[in-house]
Amino acid sequence: MGLVLGGALSVQFGAAVAALLFPRTGVAGAVTLRLTISAVLLLAVCRPRLRGHDRSAWLAVGAFGLALAGMNSLFYQAIERIPLGPAVTLEVLGPLALSVFSARRLASWAWAGLALAGVALLGQGGFDRLNPVGVAFAFGAGAMWAAYIVLSARVGGRFPGADGLALSLTLAALVTLPLGIVDGGAVLLDPPVLALGAALAVLASGLPYTLELLALRRMPTATFAVLMSLGPAVATLAGWLVLRQELTVLECVAIALVIAASIGAVRVNAAAARPPGRR
Repeated sequence: MGLVLGGALSVQFGAAVAALLFPRTGVAGAVTLRLTISAVLLLAVCRPRLRGHDRSAWLAVGAFGLALAGMNSLFYQAIERIPLGPAVTLEVLGPLALSVFSARRLASWAWAGLALAGVALLGQGGFDRLNPVGVAFAFGAGAMWAAYIVLSARVGGRFPGADGLALSLTLAALVTLPLGIVDGGAVLLDPPVLALGAALAVLASGLPYTLELLALRRMPTATFAVLMSLGPAVATLAGWLVLRQELTVLECVAIALVIAASIGAVRVNAAAARPPGRR
């Protein structure tokens, strides 16, 4: 449990570090720094083989790389415009929708309804207060997150270890590089900016991936998914501590509803996957 929560803390505080980078590098520049440094580190560790893979494997890597680029770019565009807690709350609806559609159970739709109630409540404070463009970017990041989950499994089944992830991250970095250079320019090479970029890469990619890998070896997948559903709460804490972002009571209740819906949907999915007769 501690490993999963550590990973969640690392990811969300990494997002807070990214927000601190935005004034210097721009959003695209911060995305490029994170993905490029993460890719270089992972390539150095994995040293993936380029030969011996068929066309379907490379197509999976390509799709996964585009999903990574889209997920990171859209999410960082969102947190530039709206607080971190609501952004992650809206983003988590992507995996929640994937869970509901894959389970195809009435209980799953009930949890989806609770999540929609949370989103409606979040909008009571006015999505204009949150910035409608930021909200749209967060929804887009959620859709990319759902694609990331599906494509991650496909790539993992075609490449050993983290080789597929290293190759996909490299593609994602190359895709975002032109916009990152235009947005950040020579600032991306400043030592203080590079240091923050390295911290972002470790906090948002290296450390959480390692902690999550260790956690999945020690606990059931369903338990892991439930703990990952606490992401919006951790993001709210990170936004408050690092970025001094404050939320209304109504927004906190809305975030709690989406967290509860995510946990409920995961439990329904786990029950549906359990063999008959087992409890």
